Amino acid sequence: MSLSLTPDQERFIQTKLQAGKYRSAEEVLELALRLLDEYDRSEAAWAG
Repeated sequence: MSLSLTPDQERFIQTKLQAGKYRSAEEVLELALRLLDEYDRSEAAWAG
């Protein structure tokens, strides 16, 4: 899969990498996807 990011999204990821907390863009995106999954699950549980 290939993704295209907006310039703002790229800057956001670069800022996170420069802060030194993450080692790669992939790591940032993995965390973002994991948090999105948790959000969706909690939203479904709340509605359910």
